[in-house]
Amino acid sequence: MSERTARAPLPPGFSVIWTTVAIDLVGFGIVLPILPLYAEDLGARATMVGLLVASFSLAQMVCAPLLGRLSDRIGRKPVLIISLLGTAVGSLVTGLAGSVAVLFVGRIIDGASGASVSVAQAAATDLAEPRDRPRVLGLLGAAFGIGFVVGPMIGALASLGGAHVPFFVAAAIALINAAVAVKRLPETHPAHAARDAAPEPTPTEASPALPTSMRQAIVRVIVVSFVGVAAFSGFEATFALLGQDRFGLESASIGLVFAGIGVALAIVQGALVGPVSQRLGETAVLRGALVLNVVGLGLLAVGGGWLGLVAALGLLVVGQGLLTPNLSTAVADRAGDARGSWLGWQQSAGAGARVVGPLMAGALFEHVGVGAPYALAAGLTVVALALVPA
Repeated sequence: MSERTARAPLPPGFSVIWTTVAIDLVGFGIVLPILPLYAEDLGARATMVGLLVASFSLAQMVCAPLLGRLSDRIGRKPVLIISLLGTAVGSLVTGLAGSVAVLFVGRIIDGASGASVSVAQAAATDLAEPRDRPRVLGLLGAAFGIGFVVGPMIGALASLGGAHVPFFVAAAIALINAAVAVKRLPETHPAHAARDAAPEPTPTEASPALPTSMRQAIVRVIVVSFVGVAAFSGFEATFALLGQDRFGLESASIGLVFAGIGVALAIVQGALVGPVSQRLGETAVLRGALVLNVVGLGLLAVGGGWLGLVAALGLLVVGQGLLTPNLSTAVADRAGDARGSWLGWQQSAGAGARVVGPLMAGALFEHVGVGAPYALAAGLTVVALALVPA
C-alpha cells in the first residue's frame, strides 16, 4: 500500500457526521449500565428488566428500515436531527419516569430514535468513494466503541447526583448535539444535496429499480449480518457467566474485560479496517473475518484455559471489528441511491439479532452446557461463510 493511499484525507463533512454519532453514542452509553438498577428501584423484576432492555432493540428493528427509507426521500440531515431530538425526549421521559410503564415508553422512543444509525452510515457512504467506504464505516464503528467506553464513565459520575441524573445528562447531550447538527451537519444524499444547492427546485428522476441479482446479493449480506450479530451478542450476553463459571472472575474483572473489548474494537475499526480492506478486497475480508469468528467461538466452546480465552477474545475482536463495517460497505456498494433504505434493513436485522442471540445463548448455557452457545454460534457462522456473495 502506498503512503499516499494510507494518508488519503477523509471526505469533507465526514468529521461532523463522526462527531454527531460519537456524541450520540456517549449519551446512550451513559444510561446503559444504570438502567437495570433504575428499573429495579421502580419495582421491576429481572424478567421485566430484560424485556425493558430488549424493547430498545425491538424498536430499532421496526423503525430502522422506515428511517432509512425516509432519509432516501427527504435527505439524511433532517432524519438525523429528528432522531437526535427523539433521543433527547426518550432520555428525558426515562429520567422522569415514576413507573415501569413510563420506562417502557422512554426506552421505545429512544430505541426508535437510535434506529438512525443506518442513516449516519448512509451519509458517510454518500460522501466517500467506494474504495474508501470500509475505512469511513470503520471509523464510525470506532465512534461506537468510544461511546460505549466513555459513556458509562460519565454515567457513573452523574449517578452520584441521583439515579435519574444520568438520563437528564444524556437528554442534554442529545439536545445540544441536535442544535449543532442543524448548523454544521451537511446534507449528503446526492439528489437532496443538489436540490439544496440549486437556486430553484429542479425535478429529479426516480432511482432505477435494483436488478434482481443485486437485491438477492444484498439480502444474502443482511443474512450474514444477522448471523454475525447474533453470534457476537450471544457471546456478550453470556461472557460474564462463562468468566465466573470457568475462571472465577468477579464483576469488576468482567467489567474491565468488556472495557478492553470496547477499546480493542475501536482500534481495529479505526486503524485496521481501511488498510486491510484496500489491500485484500471486500469479499476476502468478509470471509477472513468470519473464519476468525468461527475459530474464536470454537475456542470458547472447547475451553483451553486462560491461553484459550485470551486467544478467543483476540480473534473475536479482530474478526468482528473487520466484519461489521465491511458488511455495511457490501450493502451500500450494491444499493445505489437507495442505500439508506437497505442499510436500514441491515440495521433492523442486527437489532433483531441482538434480541435472538442473547435469548438463544442464555437458554443453551443454562440447559445444555457452558460451551453450547459458542458451539452453535460457530456452526451458524460457518453457514454464513457460504452466503458471502462473490
